[in-house]
Amino acid sequence: MLNESYLFKKVMREITPLTANDCFSIFSRRKKEFTFPLHSHEEMELNLILGGAGTQRIIGDHMGDITDAELVLVGSNLPHGWFTQGLADKEILEVTIQFNRELFSQGFLDKNQLLPIRKLFDNAKRGILFDEETIKAIAPAIIALEKKNGFDSFLQLLSLLHDLSIARNTRYLSDPSFCKEIISYDSGRLEKAFDYMNRKYGSPITLTEIARIANMSEAAFSRFIKTHTGYTFTENLTEIRFGHVTRMLISTQQSIAEIAYKCGFNNMANFNKLFKRRKGCTPKEFKGTFNRQRVVV
Repeated sequence: MLNESYLFKKVMREITPLTANDCFSIFSRRKKEFTFPLHSHEEMELNLILGGAGTQRIIGDHMGDITDAELVLVGSNLPHGWFTQGLADKEILEVTIQFNRELFSQGFLDKNQLLPIRKLFDNAKRGILFDEETIKAIAPAIIALEKKNGFDSFLQLLSLLHDLSIARNTRYLSDPSFCKEIISYDSGRLEKAFDYMNRKYGSPITLTEIARIANMSEAAFSRFIKTHTGYTFTENLTEIRFGHVTRMLISTQQSIAEIAYKCGFNNMANFNKLFKRRKGCTPKEFKGTFNRQRVVV
């Protein structure tokens, strides 16, 4: 069984400047490189980066290179960081907004008009990457927010969150099973199915077996899970297994082959091919990159 406390002790715990008397904090920096280590904090974070092409991002178990414009919403306690591959050719602008999800009570977020923002917060547990069109539309308001104060600043934040909640072409970065919190699918049948897959991910799991757990026929469950998640049963199971693989690569000293086998992958050639396709690097490279950016505390 994975030791989560061991994993997250390897990530620096940041004490943010947000005080109990403020709704949110915002600060901007102009820089040539990113030097802050991989870290996490209780607060949710919206990070806008302009001019940072070539910088590498790590969000949970996701690693990737950013373009010239970057906008990411990071959920509470999700490890994250940006790392420059050498000095940038031009100045980088980074604007960071941090706030507590508890700023909005659950009863408030359950209102019909706020449901998109509640879904946004739920999905932020994995880290959300917004596309170039969204950045062009929202970046000016994010930059302008620093000059606002009082009630106007809060209204502007609420408006930004609404715009982000209805943005199109968003991308979730970290695998669901890497996240410490369980993502809700608003369906008792799916909750049972995903709970079972998360407990039995190392064993063979068939569609027949999981459909029985959900008390549905195989055909009905196949349509049901595809409709609710956008992925097939096999794709969801593979995603869960890869989430556990990445956690074990980071938090244990077991061999890659042993980890793959424990997570339900019995063909190493196929496992390595799938891993590189999903992560853009080999399991060995993934483990090495993460270890270079973390801080043991």
